[in-house]
Amino acid sequence: MLILDETAVRKFLSMQALIPAMERALHALSAGEVVQPLRVIVPVAEHGGFLGSMPAFAGGQLGAKLVTFYPDNQGAPTHHALVVLFEPATGEPRAVMDGRLITEMRTGAVSAVATKSLARADSPVLAILGAGAQAHSHLEALRLVRHFREIRVWSPRNAGEFAARFGVRLARSAEEAVRGADVVVVATTSRTPVLLGDWLSPGVHINAVGAVRPDWRELDDDVLRKAKLYVDSREAASRESGDVIAAGAIVAEIGEVIGGVKAGRQSAEELTLFKSVGVAVEDLASADLVYRKALAAQHP
Repeated sequence: MLILDETAVRKFLSMQALIPAMERALHALSAGEVVQPLRVIVPVAEHGGFLGSMPAFAGGQLGAKLVTFYPDNQGAPTHHALVVLFEPATGEPRAVMDGRLITEMRTGAVSAVATKSLARADSPVLAILGAGAQAHSHLEALRLVRHFREIRVWSPRNAGEFAARFGVRLARSAEEAVRGADVVVVATTSRTPVLLGDWLSPGVHINAVGAVRPDWRELDDDVLRKAKLYVDSREAASRESGDVIAAGAIVAEIGEVIGGVKAGRQSAEELTLFKSVGVAVEDLASADLVYRKALAAQHP
């Protein structure tokens, strides 16, 4: 059994390989080829955190992720995780690996899949609300599927450091970041809306990856009224996302768009919204990439 820490995961996982792997995984999920129960959440109320259990079986991949989410962490990541892979034919454990980086990277990669499917081909301005690990992951991933002439970042914390590190423009407010943007990423730990529909330009595409509890919101009602809503998993998003619950109507899973079952963007002016809650098949597909490359490195 392989045991892989975050350094090893980083060595064997690339965003270039991860984006097409997420596209395949999401298509398989929407095609009914994945056995994946809803995430089980254990609140750790006295410390303001959560522990989640996320198992799945997808053909040659069997495993689970255990993930903790402590949204108020300062000086430590908000997410920590372990992914365990098993041999589907015998149930024997194949690998245990750190899942923090997998969670970070696969979330950005899934948003890149949605952006590739839903954003206008000509989308020169990117706005990122948030300046943490997900902001970094999304910046890396979205640059692989769209060419941005201008990138803006806003966050109540650390936006200046992020802007300087990655050479992007620092916005003084969320509104300043979003107005005139073609693609918007909402990647904060806010429990109340940080993106307002009044700021949005015609034709914008939004990737929203925060507020993954039923009573949390990161988008106001105006955003939900204006945008066509797509999700990673209809079942999971309808149960776990306060924004999806408030919206009420899901146009499609992104895997259905990939498979040609449902339509994506229909005009240059319409607003599209991809709300991601993160699902186990994404973690399994990511971990499988790491596992196979680790094996190949052992036996060149």
